Amino acid sequence: MYPTLFTNPGVKNFAEAIDAERTRQLAKFGEQHHPDIEPRDIPAVTHPYYAQRADIWKQVNAERATPSNSGRCLAHCADKDGEPHTHTAWDGVLLEEVYEALAEPDPAKLRSELIQIAAVCAAWVHDLDSRTEPSTPAA
Repeated sequence: MYPTLFTNPGVKNFAEAIDAERTRQLAKFGEQHHPDIEPRDIPAVTHPYYAQRADIWKQVNAERATPSNSGRCLAHCADKDGEPHTHTAWDGVLLEEVYEALAEPDPAKLRSELIQIAAVCAAWVHDLDSRTEPSTPAA
């Protein structure tokens, strides 16, 4: 076993869970090698399409991050007592990162975007773990 040097909360458990899942995937599918995008797609069309989706999610996330009060909210925000609050949510954060990665034709930049996706996933899993009792031991 390698020593762990993680400093952020939940990252060690997240990395161990990913390692366990990769072990299952390797057992089931073996080593896999695929193109970054569907070869029948036209990169000059596909990458801009994904870039447009990334821009949409950037706009959604910017709107969600803008403090609002109960006047702009549906009934489910009633617990905020009219206090300004945001609506940032993990779905938008993750989708923005995924579409940014899909829009990236440069392999080095794509790798960086994929690492950002993994970091968002780690943060989301940590957030889930912080507000729920895991049904199985933290992996």
